[in-house]
Amino acid sequence: MAKITPEELLKDKRVIEEIQRHLWLESERVGFNIGFGKATEDWMKKFSAEWIRYNRLNAASNPARSTKKKSRSAKSYFQETR
Repeated sequence: MAKITPEELLKDKRVIEEIQRHLWLESERVGFNIGFGKATEDWMKKFSAEWIRYNRLNAASNPARSTKKKSRSAKSYFQETR
């Protein structure tokens, strides 16, 4: 499989929604706005590989579903892997 670059990943609306969720959660945790840039960097390091893996598996197993734009929370990724 071809490797997805961060620039390509950031073109996906679902990724932006995940980063915005991460921004909110991390900002709440530390008590101040960490900014979109820091949230993006942190999300890419912590969650992007799992997000890509999850979305590729779903697209491969159900091609009809891959056309739907449904975002997932970070919590839901971890529930399915346990």
